[in-house]
Amino acid sequence: MTAYEDKLRKLSVRDDTYVERLVDDHANEAESSLDGKTHALSRIAALVAIDAAPPSYMDAIASARRWYASNDEIVGCLIAVLPVVGIARVVSAAPKIALALGYDVEAALEVHGRRSP
Repeated sequence: MTAYEDKLRKLSVRDDTYVERLVDDHANEAESSLDGKTHALSRIAALVAIDAAPPSYMDAIASARRWYASNDEIVGCLIAVLPVVGIARVVSAAPKIALALGYDVEAALEVHGRRSP
């Protein structure tokens, strides 16, 4: 049995020991076999998919930045998931990600004479 097959089997049967270990961030990252930046960007994509609250983005983006993800890569992640999660999720996530990046979309819209939708 290959490593990926073993992981899929454990996840499919909800191997509690395995799944509980994956809740730990360090174990999760190691077990994912992804590099740190890809792992962090994947988490941001998942937050967009579930329409997460703004504080969730703060931690995920801090993690992505620790792996030297650029603001363009973080926004690129948002754009990449649009065809899968839909426009509504991306529009909801955009100002949350902007705030986590230190950019206030609302203020920028006011400066440019536009109101937010």
